[in-house]
Amino acid sequence: MYTVNTKINDQLSLWLIIMFIIISIMIVVGGLTRLTDSGLSITKWQLFSGLLPPLNQNDWILYFNLYKEIPEFKLQNFNMTLQEFKVIFWWEWVHRFLGRLIGLCFLIPLIYFSFKLKISRILNLYFIFFLICFQGFIGWYMVSSGLVDRVDVSHFRLSLHLLIAFLILSLIFWNYLKYKNYNPVVGGINSIIPLIFLGLILIQIVIGAFVSGMDAGKIYNSWPLMGNTYFPNDNNIENLFKLSALSDPSLVQFIHRNLAYGIGLFYIVIFFKVYKSKITKLYKSVNILGFLIILQIILGVYTILLGAHIYIAAAHQVSSIFLVTSSIYFFYINTKTN
Repeated sequence: MYTVNTKINDQLSLWLIIMFIIISIMIVVGGLTRLTDSGLSITKWQLFSGLLPPLNQNDWILYFNLYKEIPEFKLQNFNMTLQEFKVIFWWEWVHRFLGRLIGLCFLIPLIYFSFKLKISRILNLYFIFFLICFQGFIGWYMVSSGLVDRVDVSHFRLSLHLLIAFLILSLIFWNYLKYKNYNPVVGGINSIIPLIFLGLILIQIVIGAFVSGMDAGKIYNSWPLMGNTYFPNDNNIENLFKLSALSDPSLVQFIHRNLAYGIGLFYIVIFFKVYKSKITKLYKSVNILGFLIILQIILGVYTILLGAHIYIAAAHQVSSIFLVTSSIYFFYINTKTN
């Protein structure tokens, strides 16, 4: 628990929760950018000159002509008009603008607190800032994968981009809880259990990014079976144990489905351990966690049934933010009990 004065603690916690909200919005906008196939609409990475959007018709034509040079336009969107291009452009521009905003909103207060506190007390916040900067590089690294010989970005790079976003969000929320000095609960379950649970949630997010990146949610739009069978009939079970499975849309969807079931079962174990041990101060946290897991599974099922409909898929991603946050909170207060 941090022992700096209450005023500084309050300032730190307010700043961090604001950053948490902005980054959550960024993740949602990023998801919508992906769902609307807007991520390749801006083909250059210009940190400063790219801050302003096109201000006149000539600027729009310039950006559109750059887009016409990449495979996505030539092979997929060759009939796109300038007006249609503007729609996908704005999604990507807002996404990049939020990235710049997050960098500034984190750096300026970080400098302020560096004068108020010993650097050793906020080294973890400097690490978060490093991750934010690194995330900008990974974002361009991801986009660049779709500019040469393919009509979309690499799903591996997409998943890395999303994973780092959730790591940043998680670290910010963890530090918020620390600076808020949440009271510890006495006598929790073994802290390795909620840690494993949180790890499974993050792995599921990575697999979910694979599903999104390969449009795997648009196939096998049935549940609980994949078509007429439990295992996709366009594959062999042996392929599931090969590295190439992570690049196979049907197998990735199969993994995503079944990992969700596994997480649900693991939660039931946690639920019974908490209630069997009568750790009453963990009841509320574990109940909220259960509600969010059920909600996420329901949204996941509807995402599949509706062929990754944009609004349902977006809600599925929003729900994942709440689920990760709830998992971190449960891990934090339980860790504080041991």
